[in-house]
Amino acid sequence: MTLWNQVTIIGTGLIGGSLGLALKQRDLAGRIVGVGHRQSTLDEALFRSAADEVTLDPCEGVRGSDLVVLATAIGLFEGILRKIAGVLEPGAVVIDVGSTKARVLGTLEPLMPEGCTFVGCHPIAGSEKRGITHARPDLFDGATCVVTPTGRTPADVLVRVVTTWQELGMVVRQVSPEVHDRLLAQTSHLPHIVASVLVRAVSEEAEPLMGPGWADTTRVAGGDAALWRDIMLSNAEEIAAAIERFHDILADVRDAVRNSDADAIEAHLAEAKRRRDHLAQR
Repeated sequence: MTLWNQVTIIGTGLIGGSLGLALKQRDLAGRIVGVGHRQSTLDEALFRSAADEVTLDPCEGVRGSDLVVLATAIGLFEGILRKIAGVLEPGAVVIDVGSTKARVLGTLEPLMPEGCTFVGCHPIAGSEKRGITHARPDLFDGATCVVTPTGRTPADVLVRVVTTWQELGMVVRQVSPEVHDRLLAQTSHLPHIVASVLVRAVSEEAEPLMGPGWADTTRVAGGDAALWRDIMLSNAEEIAAAIERFHDILADVRDAVRNSDADAIEAHLAEAKRRRDHLAQR
């Protein structure tokens, strides 16, 4: 089922490259154009069949496309959209795959030409690895995609975007940009910060004794620093609130340990295990 005549993916890394592969595998797009800032990455996207055509020029890349995907770091979105807005096709839809939404929507929606629509999207998929070499067509299978429509989102466009993610095998949830940012601060942004702090908290003396538990707990700290910097800056208030909540719980655990309060320690660990076991079964 072809949903789009031509899709331009700006940013052919892990997510963008996987999206190109998945769209082609499921025949959801007639043609896919990859746009990037390094020719070597674009050549790899062509070699891996994640795109049918590639270019370093975003304006050239979006011509003729009815869907444009922003798959770069969040901090680049505004500059890219300002550059391509004047050459978007009439009725074109622009989506993103970024991890924050309120500031992104507030900045980008007013830049859209009349008749074109921006729809905020967040496929919750991927890993700490990055780059086209790690792209795969099944990356989105069974994962959740959050779509964040606003009062400016036409109903028919929303249906088309939601259907696209569903055809890629994703479970779609629709929430407001503000709710998305509040919830993702707790489930994604805070864990990344905690993992990074755990890495820094290990002394050099302790390094030879690190085992698989440490590696599992800190895996996401291997993500790209610049990308996560932009995420944290674009959702600062909600992330700060999540850190405060985490800090309060951690302080309670610290006090229980310091006071050798066996009942409080066990209660904390038991509740954490109960909740994790429950969530892992979902």
